[in-house]
Amino acid sequence: MYPLAGIIKMNKNFFKIIHTSKKSGARAGEIHTPHGVIHTPAFVAVGTNGTIKALDSKIVESLGLELMFANTYHLMIQPGTKIISQAGGIHKFMNRNLPIITDSGGFQVFSLTHNNLMFGTQTEELKRKKPKRYNSSVIKITQEGVLFRSYRDGTKILLTPELSIKSQKEIGADIIISLDELPGYYTDPESLARSLERTHRWELRSLEEHKANPSLQFLYCVIHGGPDYSLRKKSCDFLSSHNFDGFSIGGSLGKTHTEMFELLDNIIPYLDEQRPRHLLGIGDLVSLEKIIKQGIDTFDSTHPTKAARHGLLFTPQGNIRVSGSANQTKFSPIFDECTCYTCAHYTLAYLAHLFKAHELTFFTLATIHNLSFMINKTKDYREKILRDEI
Repeated sequence: MYPLAGIIKMNKNFFKIIHTSKKSGARAGEIHTPHGVIHTPAFVAVGTNGTIKALDSKIVESLGLELMFANTYHLMIQPGTKIISQAGGIHKFMNRNLPIITDSGGFQVFSLTHNNLMFGTQTEELKRKKPKRYNSSVIKITQEGVLFRSYRDGTKILLTPELSIKSQKEIGADIIISLDELPGYYTDPESLARSLERTHRWELRSLEEHKANPSLQFLYCVIHGGPDYSLRKKSCDFLSSHNFDGFSIGGSLGKTHTEMFELLDNIIPYLDEQRPRHLLGIGDLVSLEKIIKQGIDTFDSTHPTKAARHGLLFTPQGNIRVSGSANQTKFSPIFDECTCYTCAHYTLAYLAHLFKAHELTFFTLATIHNLSFMINKTKDYREKILRDEI
């Protein structure tokens, strides 16, 4: 028998739907947190170690990134959540005044362990290579939690729902996520069903730990079930009956974009529309318009920042590979309509030079451009929702 069973009154002040499109399931809303309002739909950039790679917090704020993702797993190991707490929380530690969301730590523990399992839709332009030091970091998964070795020094750590929530509270993020297990795409049906039951138990323990000390934070559950529609519905129904502040959708979402879109079409109708929906780990340009039309409110991805570091620059006509020989003499912005800091001050030819010269300045300028592109594109979609254009 699960504790905390039954539908419980939600915090009505946390999420407000401003408008739902007459053309699709897209909606414009507001998520209210102690560090400001997030206007949805919103792209969420990933700052694994408490920073967006190549940028400092003040630059990121100037771009208008209203919500940033930080990874509990990495912050637990370095510098440690107690140090962040002593600093006054993650906002003071990294000098960010806008909202932050943290994950449970489970994704890194599981995904960095299995090299051959697919956890979600990937783009072909960037293939993630997992360092060998992460291999076999999980020692054992039990009802208590997951026992793994630190990637830094091999220390054994038992990550439980309670430890995950306590760590996220020490970090001090505005939105936190309950602990879940991440089986891969090819997990057999029986194992997938067992994993879902364990995840539900872990999520309710996360909720109990959170309720003991809410601390002006908001807790999201994670919808699981892999590519199995019946398990996904079971997860939606079960978690909707508990007072999580929002839903995140995780686990394997399919091998292709088409599979992911079909899965989301199956999941979203079963979710309480009065709570925000976050799509974990998906934010590539191919997916953007479709997931917004399906009713996703926020979505995180490393894709824009990783693409920048690989020399891929975003434009409305598709990505530009900066190393292309033709770019050496393009004395104009990345594209003419772009109003970002990079395009206002530098040419594509100069960026091509920096990239080929291995200058670190390139990573900063390219990251500013790609993040600005994603943030502005998502804002444009919000305006189109308000006008019932999508």
